[in-house]
Amino acid sequence: MGLFGSLFEKKSCDICGKELGLLGKRKLEDGYLCKDCAGELSPFFSERRSSTVQDIREQLAYREENKARVSAFTPTRTLGLRTRVLIDDDARAFAITSGGASWREANPDIIDFHQVTGCIVDVRETRTEIERELEDGTTVSYDPPRYDIDYDVFTIIQVNSPYFDEISVKTNASRIETQGSPDYREAVHLAEEIRDALVGARDAIRDEAIAASAPKAARTCPFCGATTFPDANGRCEYCGGAMGSAQ
Repeated sequence: MGLFGSLFEKKSCDICGKELGLLGKRKLEDGYLCKDCAGELSPFFSERRSSTVQDIREQLAYREENKARVSAFTPTRTLGLRTRVLIDDDARAFAITSGGASWREANPDIIDFHQVTGCIVDVRETRTEIERELEDGTTVSYDPPRYDIDYDVFTIIQVNSPYFDEISVKTNASRIETQGSPDYREAVHLAEEIRDALVGARDAIRDEAIAASAPKAARTCPFCGATTFPDANGRCEYCGGAMGSAQ
């Protein structure tokens, strides 16, 4: 068929079967993906070109299951500005969204607290050289060079997921020109607040798991005198008396 024949050969999406135009196809490791199917993938997913058709099918199945979790998700806390961290303390999960009141329509990934593997505050500096203009209209560097410096602040959330391992949440609405300014301090504080909320929720679950796996000690109930192993609420297994936690 030759090089040009192969280039213009009609291809179909290996997921939905839709015929693909020259500019409407996304390359996979062993096939092609249409833009509609690509739009259903997680917004944090970046390994498309190294993914197989089967990998994409599995992720789309996960994304379909995620819709049910989105429907049941009820935020109890909201942190962030344009990009927001929605936290459901009852479901022990969170979501990241840039949408407004219609955020559910985007099917944001619902991530469990225990999936958080790390969380850091990252201040990124952008340097733009300032040049001076000569009489002939050309520009040259100052000696020594001068720079316009701006700052952006992010919370970097590291997660254990088959489809992505890191999410960046920007906590300033616009570029910050001065380090240590009120806007700078506010952005850093918000980034730290997000970090502390997620790491704290993750650590609480870990502590519960450790406590649950620890050997239980027998105690004498002060109400009925029985030797008992108090339940999770600290109550006697025989009379139900509130024994409290062991000291």
